[in-house]
Amino acid sequence: MDGASALMRTLVESGITTLFTNPGTTELHLVEAAEATPGLRSVLGLFEGVVSGAADGYGRIAGRPAATLVHLGPGQGNAWANFHNARRARTPIVSLIGDHATYHKRFDPPLESDIAAVARALDSAVRTPRIAEQVSSCAASAVADAASAPGRISTVIMPADVSWSPTETMAAPVPPSPASTVPGERIERIAALAGRAAQTVLLLGGAACREEGLRAASRIAAATGIPVFTETSPARLEHGAGLPGFPRLGFYPEQAAAQLKGASHVLLAGVHEPVVTGFAYLGQPSSPVPADATTVTLAAPGEDTARALTDLAAIVAPGTAATVAAAARPAMPSGPLTLHSWPQVLGALLPEDAIIVDESISSGQEVPAATAGAPRHDLLALTGTAMGMGLPLAAGAAIAAPDRPVILLDGDGSAMYTISALWTHAREHLNITTVILKNSSYGILREEWEHLREPGQNELHDSPLINLGGAPLDFTGLARSMGVPAAHAATSEELAEHLTRALTEPGPHLIEAVVPAII
Repeated sequence: MDGASALMRTLVESGITTLFTNPGTTELHLVEAAEATPGLRSVLGLFEGVVSGAADGYGRIAGRPAATLVHLGPGQGNAWANFHNARRARTPIVSLIGDHATYHKRFDPPLESDIAAVARALDSAVRTPRIAEQVSSCAASAVADAASAPGRISTVIMPADVSWSPTETMAAPVPPSPASTVPGERIERIAALAGRAAQTVLLLGGAACREEGLRAASRIAAATGIPVFTETSPARLEHGAGLPGFPRLGFYPEQAAAQLKGASHVLLAGVHEPVVTGFAYLGQPSSPVPADATTVTLAAPGEDTARALTDLAAIVAPGTAATVAAAARPAMPSGPLTLHSWPQVLGALLPEDAIIVDESISSGQEVPAATAGAPRHDLLALTGTAMGMGLPLAAGAAIAAPDRPVILLDGDGSAMYTISALWTHAREHLNITTVILKNSSYGILREEWEHLREPGQNELHDSPLINLGGAPLDFTGLARSMGVPAAHAATSEELAEHLTRALTEPGPHLIEAVVPAII
């Protein structure tokens, strides 16, 4: 047995069953070991951003880590944007990064870089075995670290000579640390705020966006009148008929500030402090929380948020039932696709137990309302606002839940960041229906400029730097070239026809849906 084999065996014995990879020379012994390790499924991505995004999607749905394997620092750099999204989602991932042989690094070879520094920028613990006998203990500790509440990326840097050196040392799996229980004294103290319903707001994130937390929050709201919101981009939100539904905190500061207006206390359940807007805007504060309001943490991301909400509900809402969404679907629209009609088609046809991956950006603002009464489903949002999440995240979600239909809603600009993920969809025969919302622009940047520009500054609607015209993108052709059946839709009728077919046939499909830009 060599170090590479010790690594892969330890991962499997610690509960890792899936490895997403785009390897290079320094990882070839690891590739050999992965292929020879029973119980480990290896999935190839053609770009490292697909690898990291797929691991994010897998972890959000499976609730446990997958591993990633990329080639040295440049491979890590290519993966970084979707690792960033995963960090914001608190997704458990074991990141394996090959490195030069220990004796070769001092010569500053062409791919040499500071891998550890980049990993630590993701708040990742970093372990680097220097001899093969250290590999197994590093791997076992990394899995436990990644899987400990609330979840994180944990990095193992594997020098090439450590991978190929012999060893017989194997470490036992290390148990992860569970979410800690919120002290009863804190729950009781916060319960006293519930009587001031007109001045208290509850904001949900993380595990609070799952059924137990949603039901408890609904009971609290019904008994006290406290307004409840979910965070703007939840990592995983359970949504649909039979579940409580709450509005998301607005993306723009004036939207969120209006939602929180008048609050004297903002209770956070699974939300990291501080509450902050995505960007700075002229004349707007960085936080939508009123300046004279107090932010109170009911449960931090590493604490048992659902139980804290349930315990709070037991005090302030005994005997109160949760209010849930009734089963209801939108009427099927007709005519050319609009920003209102295409979500109606989705809501009318959404299958049971679906997973929606939402990177629709400016085109999908009406999706939550259109699917509120549709069959229960999970929604995975763009947590870190780094584009290119959608196609890889859908791949990971589909591998984590092969019996569930995955529907990806992606903007045309966002899709092009990681379009090669379609090849992985086809190669792995994943049950993913991709809807590309083609408005031939970076529509979100048009909208952002309307919030940023001052009187007298030019409009940028026709700027070639935020529009995708001049060289038409044919997503149906791109999809077919990678083995994914594809169709084009310009009307509600066409979208409904193609979506129905895609959802009833196995394997991946893509629909190019032409929609107008938001501005």
